[in-house]
Amino acid sequence: MTEPTFATLVSRWYEENARDLPWREPGVGAWAILVSEVMLQQTPVVRVLPAWRAWLDRWPDPAALAADTPAEAIRMWGRLGYPRRAVRLRDCAVAIVERHGGAVPDKLDQLLALPGVGTYTARAVAAFAYGQRHPVVDTNVRRVVSRAVAGEPDAGPATRPADLVACEELLPLEPAAAALAGAAFMELGAVVCTARSPRCPACPVESVCAWRASGQEAPAGPTRRPQRYAGTDRQVRGLLLGVLRETTGPVPHQRLDQVWSDDVQRARALAGLVTDGLVEPVGEAAFRLVGDGPATPLPRP
Repeated sequence: MTEPTFATLVSRWYEENARDLPWREPGVGAWAILVSEVMLQQTPVVRVLPAWRAWLDRWPDPAALAADTPAEAIRMWGRLGYPRRAVRLRDCAVAIVERHGGAVPDKLDQLLALPGVGTYTARAVAAFAYGQRHPVVDTNVRRVVSRAVAGEPDAGPATRPADLVACEELLPLEPAAAALAGAAFMELGAVVCTARSPRCPACPVESVCAWRASGQEAPAGPTRRPQRYAGTDRQVRGLLLGVLRETTGPVPHQRLDQVWSDDVQRARALAGLVTDGLVEPVGEAAFRLVGDGPATPLPRP
C-alpha cells in the first residue's frame, strides 16, 4: 500500500482539527475571503473576527464599498492596525467594479493586477475562494515547509521565490485537494508548528519531519526584534487618526495639536499620514480623513 503523502497527512489532520472560522464556511464568497485575507495580514484572528463581520455587514460586496468614501473605510477599519490596508481595499473594490463588473476575478493575473493585492493575497483568493491549485505561502507555511522538508528550524523573515516552489511541490495535482492542502499547511503552522513552542507530539507529520529527526531546538529568541510602540511616530499617527475618525469633516489644527506635545514629532506623523493617502489638508488650518466629503457613487453592476 502506498504511504500517504505529506499533503494527505496534513489535510486529514486539518479536516478534523481546523479552527471554526467564518470565512472558511461553505458558500462564503470570494469578496468575503479577500477581505479576510487583507485583514489577517500582521493581525491576530481574534482581532479580525469582529472587524470582518462589521465590514461585510456594511459592505457585503465590492460595489457597496466602492460607492462609499475612503474616509468611511478608514473609520470602519478602526484600530485594526496598518490603516493603509483600508484604503487599498477600497481602491481594490473600485477596480473590481470598473474592470470586472463587481465580481472578484478568478484568474491569478487579474487578481495580481488589483490595487493592494500582492503575491500572497492573490493566490489565497484563487485557492480558497475558487479552489485552484496555487502555492499559498505565508510565515506559517514557510515555517512548516522549512522544518518538515528542509530540516531548518526557521524560514527567515521574508518570502522568497524558492518558498513558492517548495510549497507547490508538496501540493496534490487535483486543484480542490491542493487548495485544501494549502489551507491545512497554514493552519498547522498557526496552531501546532509555532515559532517558539511547537507541539510536535500533536503534529500529523512528526514522523517524517526532517527538523524533528535532526534533533535541533527551536530558536531561543524571536527572528525579528519586536517593534517598540510607545512614544513612536506610529503611536502619534494612531492618536491623530483616532481624532479624525471620530469627527466628520475637517478638524482644526489646534485640536490635533492637543494630541501630542512634541511639535516636531506630531508634525512629522501628520505629514506621514498625508503622504500615505490617509489624511488630506483642508485650507491652511485643518485636516480631514481623505475623501471625507460627499461620495461619488459608482454604478452598481
